[in-house]
Amino acid sequence: MRSIRATFLAAIMLATCPALAKAEVKVVASIKPVHSLVAAVMQGVGTADLIVDGAGSPHTYALKPSQARQLQDADLVFWMGHDLEAFLEKPIAGIAKKALSVELMDSQGLSKISFRKGGDFDDHHHDDARHESHEDHEDHKDDEDHAEHEHADNFHDAYDHEEDAFNPHVWLDPVNATAMVREIAKQLSQADPANAPSYNANASRIVARLNDLIAEIDAKLAPVKGRGYVVFHDAYQYFETRFDMMAVGAIAVSPDVLPGAERVRNLQDKIRRLDASCVFSEPQFEPDLVTPLAEITTSATGILDPLGASLEPGPELYFALIRTIAGSMKDCLS
Repeated sequence: MRSIRATFLAAIMLATCPALAKAEVKVVASIKPVHSLVAAVMQGVGTADLIVDGAGSPHTYALKPSQARQLQDADLVFWMGHDLEAFLEKPIAGIAKKALSVELMDSQGLSKISFRKGGDFDDHHHDDARHESHEDHEDHKDDEDHAEHEHADNFHDAYDHEEDAFNPHVWLDPVNATAMVREIAKQLSQADPANAPSYNANASRIVARLNDLIAEIDAKLAPVKGRGYVVFHDAYQYFETRFDMMAVGAIAVSPDVLPGAERVRNLQDKIRRLDASCVFSEPQFEPDLVTPLAEITTSATGILDPLGASLEPGPELYFALIRTIAGSMKDCLS
């Protein structure tokens, strides 16, 4: 009798425990950082499919047939939005017809910074980075002043961005990642109410870890703050603003357009003049000119990766991504 009763109680617990309930939604995420945050919120409940894997770039990606089928079956599609992932606009509208499309660029509480107008960042003329926020972030209200610290962002017209356009690489600020996590948990909870307690509990745990991550990275980069460096393209503005780092220029005028000879000469002069300590390339775009730039100017070289090309997809990727960027900066600038 006791055995029967114990089995009965165990069955009830399995049926009612949110952590063990299977997700009732099929979820697709666009890029690795987004997928990582979605996977972390869904941990213990379900998994999400990833579109841009490996060293692929959302700037130049072409959808595969298998991924089109994933979109066709999806109930939820999490992506940053058309400013970063234009290749997904038509597939989401035409293929993922039954799915709810969630543009995380519009997450409540997320701050946006205007694009800097130029790859040749001007000589330390400082303006505040302009932000647009839907609401103050409750865990980091005191960080807004820090987020608007002085940057070398009086740029010339090397970038062809529309006026008042925003840099789309918002996830590189962990405070923005917090806003994204809350939006992800909200949308998953609405689409799959049975598992809402698990989604919300996971989100709370992730937010606490993101708070700790900010303090960790801030301390790690303290010895190299104020040292100038050159990036491949201007993807790191949010990271720089959050952690008070300073890029002095970008090699490419856009992620998929390599610079001409005149621009390379200008960059060489600028690296020398500003005493840039490091020139960074990216795994998604391996230009042959990075090494010559560094050799001519005696700067060190490193790799920065805004997407986690070499990292294993999953709930821990986002934290590894931010730590890897910080580690690359510290190593190259030291």
